Amino acid sequence: MTSEYDWASGEGLLGIDDPAAVDAAFERGERHLGTAVIGLAFTCPLAEASPRIVRAMRLPDATQRQFAFTAAGTAARLNGELTPELYAALRAEAPGGFAEDAINDTLTFVPFRKLPPWFKWRWLLATLRNTVLGWWLRTADAAGDAWRALRGRRS
Repeated sequence: MTSEYDWASGEGLLGIDDPAAVDAAFERGERHLGTAVIGLAFTCPLAEASPRIVRAMRLPDATQRQFAFTAAGTAARLNGELTPELYAALRAEAPGGFAEDAINDTLTFVPFRKLPPWFKWRWLLATLRNTVLGWWLRTADAAGDAWRALRGRRS
């Protein structure tokens, strides 16, 4: 199976479906491990992909680490849940860094009742922020429309 994958270029790694091949690549120190764990998120059960995604989140290469967080977001989208280890890894990275998009995907695609307490708090804050921002933007639009209407009548 590993002959289908080109670890040097990353070719074919998005279709990888063999966790053992990814484990062996970790041991060899291959490049493109972040790409490989995205492939595992697409093709493997969450329980099999999760430990490899978490491991890739600790890679020294920032790009591959970012891909690992993309894999976590993909897993949330596809499964509607994450493992406790993935939740912990996202919390450890915190919002604002590489984990921002994965956290947003988790908040969007994982039902509220399945979220751990930290994510429920984050969901509440995001919902409140988005509601207030929506009110602000609608008010600003209405004020702008009113101003343009007033200026149009004076001409």
